[in-house]
Amino acid sequence: MTTIAVAETAESSALHGFWTRSRKAGIALAILGIGVVLIGVFGVASGAEAVVRFNLTFPDLDAALPAKQVVIGLGLLCAAIGVALAITERRWFSLWVGVAVGAMTLGLLLWAIARPGNVLQIDTVLKGTVLLALPLIFGSLSGVLCERSGVINVGIEGQFLAGAFTGALVSTITGNAWIGILAACVAGALVTFILAALAVRYMVDQVVLGVVLNLLVLGLTGFLFDRVMKENESATNLAVRIPEWKIPLLSEIPGIGPALFNQNIFAYLAMVLVPTIYILLFHSKWGLRTRAVGEHPAAADTVGIKVNSLRFRNVLIAGLVSGLGGAFLTIGESLPFSENMTDGKGFIALAVLIVGRWNPIGALFGALLFGFTMQIEQFLASVPGGSPVPSDFLRMLPYLVTIVAVAGLIGRVRAPAADGKPYIKS
Repeated sequence: MTTIAVAETAESSALHGFWTRSRKAGIALAILGIGVVLIGVFGVASGAEAVVRFNLTFPDLDAALPAKQVVIGLGLLCAAIGVALAITERRWFSLWVGVAVGAMTLGLLLWAIARPGNVLQIDTVLKGTVLLALPLIFGSLSGVLCERSGVINVGIEGQFLAGAFTGALVSTITGNAWIGILAACVAGALVTFILAALAVRYMVDQVVLGVVLNLLVLGLTGFLFDRVMKENESATNLAVRIPEWKIPLLSEIPGIGPALFNQNIFAYLAMVLVPTIYILLFHSKWGLRTRAVGEHPAAADTVGIKVNSLRFRNVLIAGLVSGLGGAFLTIGESLPFSENMTDGKGFIALAVLIVGRWNPIGALFGALLFGFTMQIEQFLASVPGGSPVPSDFLRMLPYLVTIVAVAGLIGRVRAPAADGKPYIKS
């Protein structure tokens, strides 16, 4: 095993020079870990406790941790993993990085709440993480369906907006949230119909087309919002509430129970869609054909697969999924529609797609990562007595994580070979 590790290190050094991915990540984690240790030594009062609550139903499970010692220990763990990664290449690189980042994050959270009266409510944080991740899950799944087929979907932001606007309008007019959700899916598919028609049929540059579609939908929804919704909000734009479905027994599990088993229909749809798309994509005839037209469309054509027809259908299906993400922003959150309410979530979904390496399971974990950063921002902003972290830094935290994850944390990734390349039948 040692010989293999040395060989991997030598091979990695030959390919990438001294600054391999493992070495860069290791040095960064070691520095961050030392920073957490210093925060624990100088920023946490001796005898201070950090109270962690796993479930409101079971207050006996509350844990009062010695903040100073725990923060220092977590910082040392992060630094030790960083040093190990910097010295030699390690198997399960992503797992080691995840453990180190998790230790660092928990250490900083305990430092932030190490004051009397502050409590780290685990079930609340986890439930908020899932809710904030839901539109990113739907958006990244839409991107997976498109880009595995060879079509770049930069227009997820526009599909979100179309779904959010249509869902709010139709659900208010009909008084039925379910009809609004269906209408939102159709609106998302209409936007991707334009994408498919121009990108697949007329071979327009897909990146430029996606940007134009985003601007088109932004302007159209803004115009309709001013002319239709603002004039009679009570009849066209109400916050339609959708009930939560509580699963007996499972919802009482400390920590993860409320997050996974006391949610609305959107969370359960996400739990179904992720494994379903994964199984279909990698273990079905349709999935094999989809990956074939995304990697080598000419070869797929030679065995009788209608490349452009399959791409067209898959892009329409992707629009249904991203429209569902738009519906969550209004119906799922019980909010009325407002102009540009997506707030860049479609572009973060693209980052999630890359972090997840064009894989539905990877996209799920990537979405949960970004949802967690957004939830931590909200949690620390509401800490009694104020957060020790500046509010401006908290607001930019999700986007900072986006940049770090895409630029360096996940290493080198490869999109499907024919992604963004129109196919012309010879």
